[in-house]
Amino acid sequence: MEKRKYRILISGGGTGGHIFPALSIAGALKRRLDAEILFVGAEDRMEMERVPAAGYEIKGLPVAGFDRRHLLRNISVLLKLRKSLSMARSIVKDFKPDIAIGVGGYCSGPTLKAAQRAGVPTLIQEQNSYAGVTNKLLAEKADRICVAYDGMERFFPADKIVKTGNPVRASLTEKSRDRRAALESFGLNPDKPTLLVIGGSLGALTVNESLEAGLDKILDAGFQLIWQTGKNFGDRGPRAAKGKKGVVVTPFITDMASAYAAADLVVSRAGAGSISELELLGKPCILVPSPNVAEDHQTKNARALSDVGAAILVTDADARGSLVDTAVRTMSDRKALDSMSAAISRLALRDSDQRIVDEVIKILNK
Repeated sequence: MEKRKYRILISGGGTGGHIFPALSIAGALKRRLDAEILFVGAEDRMEMERVPAAGYEIKGLPVAGFDRRHLLRNISVLLKLRKSLSMARSIVKDFKPDIAIGVGGYCSGPTLKAAQRAGVPTLIQEQNSYAGVTNKLLAEKADRICVAYDGMERFFPADKIVKTGNPVRASLTEKSRDRRAALESFGLNPDKPTLLVIGGSLGALTVNESLEAGLDKILDAGFQLIWQTGKNFGDRGPRAAKGKKGVVVTPFITDMASAYAAADLVVSRAGAGSISELELLGKPCILVPSPNVAEDHQTKNARALSDVGAAILVTDADARGSLVDTAVRTMSDRKALDSMSAAISRLALRDSDQRIVDEVIKILNK
């Protein structure tokens, strides 16, 4: 009789910072276990497109996040949560997973809660240095909690924690990119220092407006710029760069491996996924934490790096006044760049997807 394939449920999403690790884990599971994998995401979020595009089935829940500013709006959020819990129970009952993995995002709460109630083993992947509310609530009944930072016993039972790091997009590490070739692919001078600014798929308004106002300072200092604005900044970036040489402005960068290879310094938000990429690639960086995230976790992520000289932290509130000056000053100091590169490289945890699959296999073999 042919042995049944393992069935693995993976839940999470909402942002690339959750989706990319989930897909990385799924890929490692397929290679090592040839498992049957089902994703559960939140309806109308980006995972509903990205996951099928990667070749996996996904089911959507109507779950949404709580609105801390407009409390009355949470009546509908609670109704959606109730419906999501019911749907998650049906998914678990029908799919019969051997294990459920949660990578964060609104949908992982009801999905893993339903799995735990059904007696299905669960593994949580906490990406940030400050644990999210959902993962803290799920931790007591979780079998394993995979983390990327030290000191997470503040939030979770110490005997369940394994430090694995955060999986990143395979395309970034599959093959090294040559700096000269990378710059030429953007139409830039391979002999000039280059600043890369990334603000996520939607963009970071404060960062974008800082660049818009300070673009001439960067160019006058003899530097080049690759500026990913995100889609919400419209045509303001191209208008600011019109007629100026040494600037590439785009709402989205498809080939991030080349963008990183081209960069001498990176300006980025401080999401866990972005930080893991910067660590693995040894990229000096200025981190501008988003103020619009739960429990200000991006500031805590950034501090974990800036406290050990692996990054420079510029607050969102200070960015308009100091971000461009800090970038120009840092780009002008080769020793500072080299020191940051060495420090951030020491924080990297490689093969995180494999480490997480190791823990999945241990749970399955129990």
